Amino acid sequence: MKYRPDLVMAGDPDVYPPSEDSILLIESLEVFPGERVLEIGCGSGVVSAHCATEGCVVTAGDVNPKAAELARRNLEANGLSAEIVETDVYSNVHGTFDTIVFNLPYLPVEEEGLLAKAWSGGPDGLGPLPRLLDEAPRFLSENGRVVVVVSSLMDQEALDGLLEGFQVKVLGEEAMFFERLRVLEIRLRRHTAK
Repeated sequence: MKYRPDLVMAGDPDVYPPSEDSILLIESLEVFPGERVLEIGCGSGVVSAHCATEGCVVTAGDVNPKAAELARRNLEANGLSAEIVETDVYSNVHGTFDTIVFNLPYLPVEEEGLLAKAWSGGPDGLGPLPRLLDEAPRFLSENGRVVVVVSSLMDQEALDGLLEGFQVKVLGEEAMFFERLRVLEIRLRRHTAK
């Protein structure tokens, strides 16, 4: 998709704002009209808004109630619709999706607070990624995919171990001041009968 700075995106001091990683995710992601997209950790709703402009059927969720409300307002301000839920990864999500997208909290720090949940990925930086991938099969359509942003600051050995057994494709990457960000498309390996 092409990033659209013309979309109206209000902010809130307790919600992760659209940032370089959000733009990289948007510009690395290709979606199609009618595609069912679930965005976890929607923050301001900028990724969901872009998916909705492409004709996707969008469900957006965030553990932060202020983020869920802000995303709802931002989509409405742009004349877009999505189902908005307050959810901790999949706790309040129903249905199956073609794409599950998550701009993960990937910094290897442990901090408390609503806004800190948007970047604090714990000691290894993986944050909720293990749970996201472990429970994904219940929420993915047959050929579905998970798309996430990862950082070179994450524990790379832990990340590689977690991704073992999945089909992984790099959709985009960008060097930042102190890290390298990558957008990964992750698919389950399908075993074929012999």
